[in-house]
Amino acid sequence: MSSALPAVGAVAEPSTDSTRFLISDLCAELEAYLGPGQIHEIYRAYLFGAEAHEGQTRKTGEPYIYHPLAVARTMGEMRVDHKAIVAAILHDVMEDTQTSKERIRTEFGEEVADLVDGVSKLTHLSFSSKAEAQAENFRKMMLAITQDIRVILIKLADRLHNMRTLGVMRPDKRRRIAAETLEIYAPIAQRLGMNRVRRELERLGFAAMYPHRFAVLEEAVQRARGHRREPMQKIEASITQRMESAGIEARIFGREKGLYSIYQKMREKRHSFREVMDVFAVRIVVADVDGCYRALGVVHNLYKPVPGRFKDYIAIPKSNGYQSLHTVLFGPHGSPIEVQIRSGEMDRVAQSGIAAHWQYKAGDDLAMTAQTRAREWLKDVLEIQDNVGSSIEFLENVKVDLFPEEVYTFTPAGEIMVLPRGATPVDFAYAVHSDVGNHCVAAKVDRQLAPLSARLQSGQTVEIVTAKGARPNPAWLSFVATGKARSSIRHCLKSLQADEAMVLGRRLLERALGTLGQSLGQVSPARMNEVLDALKLADVDALLVDIGLGNRMATLVARQLVDQESLPAEDVCDSTGAVLAVKGTEGLVVNYGRCCRPIPGDPIIGLLSAGRGLVVHRENCRNVAEQRERAGRTVALEWSNEPGAEFAVSVRAQTANRRGALAEMAAVIADHGSNIEHISFNEGDGHTTAMTFTLTVHDRRHLAQIMRSLRRLNDVLRVQRNKG
Repeated sequence: MSSALPAVGAVAEPSTDSTRFLISDLCAELEAYLGPGQIHEIYRAYLFGAEAHEGQTRKTGEPYIYHPLAVARTMGEMRVDHKAIVAAILHDVMEDTQTSKERIRTEFGEEVADLVDGVSKLTHLSFSSKAEAQAENFRKMMLAITQDIRVILIKLADRLHNMRTLGVMRPDKRRRIAAETLEIYAPIAQRLGMNRVRRELERLGFAAMYPHRFAVLEEAVQRARGHRREPMQKIEASITQRMESAGIEARIFGREKGLYSIYQKMREKRHSFREVMDVFAVRIVVADVDGCYRALGVVHNLYKPVPGRFKDYIAIPKSNGYQSLHTVLFGPHGSPIEVQIRSGEMDRVAQSGIAAHWQYKAGDDLAMTAQTRAREWLKDVLEIQDNVGSSIEFLENVKVDLFPEEVYTFTPAGEIMVLPRGATPVDFAYAVHSDVGNHCVAAKVDRQLAPLSARLQSGQTVEIVTAKGARPNPAWLSFVATGKARSSIRHCLKSLQADEAMVLGRRLLERALGTLGQSLGQVSPARMNEVLDALKLADVDALLVDIGLGNRMATLVARQLVDQESLPAEDVCDSTGAVLAVKGTEGLVVNYGRCCRPIPGDPIIGLLSAGRGLVVHRENCRNVAEQRERAGRTVALEWSNEPGAEFAVSVRAQTANRRGALAEMAAVIADHGSNIEHISFNEGDGHTTAMTFTLTVHDRRHLAQIMRSLRRLNDVLRVQRNKG
């Protein structure tokens, strides 16, 4: 195996050259842009790393130090600063040797130590599963990136070399690493605009994940390439001639889709190989922005454009800083021609993305744009981290943002908001600010009221209507498309649930203490601290939240607080017959059983359910019977004198099978101020139909009025409430 690695973005076939890429080769390459003092520090890092990795070998059998050298070479090709290359050489010493971060800090400074720490995995912590370990490693890396974006450059270079040498791994390990590369690292490279790195990671990942499919597709592409050569040359020649006639200096060349892109298009869009390969692709690189638009006019005069297929990413860049004009033309013999037109600077940024910031610093606004957009995304990543509970949830939310087929929308002030395809007004609201999302109540799209779940289209202007007392709806989680919106909604709901659980927990505990002739205020601080220590809880609030969520039984906690643990449970359960009053506005920790759908006026009972809090049932609900035997799980309830909400109830009606019957029933229900939330049908003998309505009512009296009015209709044969 050769150490001479292909350049980033080249087709990464195994090398056959017998020479080894050595530290002297690296230093010689770095002389092109680094000073002698900087190269000396890189050489010193090599000696340090070689000593730390002494005796270690890779699966290939080569000394381990060759891997950090390969990573450093890729970093050098990106033209990053010498500190990042030092960190690339040392990126595994903390993970695979006894070297500490303090030692690296002493030898090479704080900046290098932080970079190495950001790339290193978490090897000193234990996790409940491999998935959790991978998610936590990913979270640590992403948080390190938000502090210093060079961390991801090192990690991508590291993954690139690992993928190039993946053939020595077991097949199952190859597939696992390839899947991780395709799901996480290639999308990150794309999100940062690093197209060369992304293409190679996708190619190598595809080959390792599906070797047979890769081989078949590669052979088919090779065959098709021969048939395409002549028509492609004619297309390039005709475009070149027109550009010269118009006095536009341009570089014109055909471009080929990557094998993984072809595979994805065939699988996702159900296209045949011929349909995918029947598209010719041309890239035109000109001097400046003015030349881009002039070149667009030339190609549109040469071949007719396909309506609706023009995109201007120069005026509105992609979220990763990518800029180009895209158009599709009707080519010779009806074959489509995909054309990209961009300036030389745009082409460099399109290939290198965030790495262009180091390659072309001097006066390159486009490279700075890529850097700015990357930092905007990483700012969102940091906000997601603040709002999630677990590393697995963090990983899932970030992965949502790694595949952004963009939609370009506008605020009423004309500011562009870039969102992923499938985004809704709720995603738009959270993209503006978390507080706007949390208080969103409605949306106007192009000045017309639109559902919050509507899918936004490019070019639309979106206005969010907010209200001070509004809060997120749990149903939003079923349709939002961005990780930021998802994590913010969950965070807000968890906070609301905790607050409401604390209130309910206090009521339940006070009630349980009341059966023992005590109150919460009478419990001594010393006794409370003893109980909190025994239950391993931080404070009283945490105890009340646990009780309110149904994770602890108030009766058992009450016995501990009054030091009566020896009493049997039945002696302290509901001995006073005290009851809790419910109004229907308690929030997220008081739920209503879908099995029996209780409404004010029904005799009710509560069941404590772990994680959900209090679930209200009708007393005669069959799901309550078995729970009555479990001490402490049932709570005596009654309705408040003034319930403050509407309640869902299920009504079954049998009607004659006549056109217009449903409309009459819906009109009667609406006249009584009730909404139909759901309706289902079950046709009987052909002459009758059974309809089941889910209605909203205030109480049993309101329901009785609706049912009486329904029975008066000529076509209604029977009406009854579903008892569950």
